Amino acid sequence: MRLAREELDTEGWKRVLTEAAALGVIQVHFTGGEPLVRHDLDELVAHARRGDLYTHLITSGVGADERRLARLRDAGLDALQISLQDSRPTENDSLAGTPSFEQKRRAIEAVRRLELPLTLNIVLHRHNLDRIEDMIQLATEWDVDRLELAHVQYTGWAFRNRAALLPTRGQVEHAAAVVDSARERLGRRPEILHVLPDYFQQFPKACLSGWGRVFLTVAPDGAVLPCQTAREIPGLEFPNSRDSSLEEIWAHAPVFQRFRGTDWMPEPCRSCDRREIDFGGCRCQAFLLTGDVGATDPVCHLSPRHSLVEDALHETAEPGPALRYRTFAGSGRNVVG
Repeated sequence: MRLAREELDTEGWKRVLTEAAALGVIQVHFTGGEPLVRHDLDELVAHARRGDLYTHLITSGVGADERRLARLRDAGLDALQISLQDSRPTENDSLAGTPSFEQKRRAIEAVRRLELPLTLNIVLHRHNLDRIEDMIQLATEWDVDRLELAHVQYTGWAFRNRAALLPTRGQVEHAAAVVDSARERLGRRPEILHVLPDYFQQFPKACLSGWGRVFLTVAPDGAVLPCQTAREIPGLEFPNSRDSSLEEIWAHAPVFQRFRGTDWMPEPCRSCDRREIDFGGCRCQAFLLTGDVGATDPVCHLSPRHSLVEDALHETAEPGPALRYRTFAGSGRNVVG
């Protein structure tokens, strides 16, 4: 058995950030897991800002006390995003697997006092979508700059819970109408982004603007990925930032070349007018639904395997099964991550 490498140390991350800036990266997202568990985060943020990288922290808000947030601001943090599971404390804590609603609320209040730009992210699914009006009201009361209402992406553990998490079409249509009304009523504060679930769309989204075209992810162990969930796909080999520079990996690593552009595409993508709009959709989603990483994303209504999505949507007509929780030793449970 091959043991996973340990996380990059401070100097390793500094080198990655320096190489990212040299490669032309303009924005870095510190995410996880939970990035606040790293005691050197302030130092990494400061190093990124010295390299003229825009720095953005994505956090659960747990452990984000005002003193820690002030240090990050002073180090050069440009903005942050705090996640919430539900507008109701009890439901939020149940979905998060730990009492966290009050910690998140206090973190958001601290961010507002520190005058850092703030996005509130709420992941939507069957169990909380009917409270979308309450979520918008809460974001307004908390005076966030941006509200991101993002439906669950059905990969990883969420894929195993798909039948329990998929909303009904009626729920999705109601939510879209509520968001439209709120935008008209509230204007641009908060700015509301509503990311609809792929399964209810005619065409797939261009996942991360296309595989290996705009974004890259450096995992805690130094592995460099074309997208953050690419490790779900068996048979792919990911280079490590310990062994090669980001420039070498971006330009030459086979895993980045594998689905970059359009040459890899099968029909109907190859001859489709949208091939450089959605780039065949999500590779992880295609693999999970079909078992073939090179297949047209079945979300597309032109896909020969689109019936797989239609079958999943039929499951939403009835109440979903009980959620299957993933348990982490000593850290509670997590539903959709």
